[in-house]
Amino acid sequence: MAFRISAEPIQPQSQADVLQHPAAGACATFEGWVRDHNEGQAVASLEYEAYAQLAETEGNRIMAEATEKFELLAAAAVHRVGHLQIGEMAVWVGVAAAHRGPAFDACRFIIDELKARVPIWKKEHYVAGASAWINCATKGDFAADTAPPENS
Repeated sequence: MAFRISAEPIQPQSQADVLQHPAAGACATFEGWVRDHNEGQAVASLEYEAYAQLAETEGNRIMAEATEKFELLAAAAVHRVGHLQIGEMAVWVGVAAAHRGPAFDACRFIIDELKARVPIWKKEHYVAGASAWINCATKGDFAADTAPPENS
């Protein structure tokens, strides 16, 4: 059960290999891709930054919570940082469980909690030339101490 931050492109098959378990009857995965629009604006690319050590600590806490709550047999997740182009994978989550219901539920729980709690910031670069940090709010004990860089 592991969460990690990566500057390298995500390879879904190599990620999914860690989910193999003899008692698993189900595997659910989620891929989050960079899309070309958001809230009516044409997006050219995205940039992700993270407080890596804290992100991995909180991400692994989420993985442990999901493992216990959904009785997972295996789980893994990775989030990209750096400049990503349209169509690139920004996040991957995968879980293995004995049955499909807990696998689907756990996968959704993990991605929702990662987005809400992990200090990862997204900057959208728009086709029109402007850029803006979006979805930067996090909850939890560290929220007041983490903010996207001012000079990015």
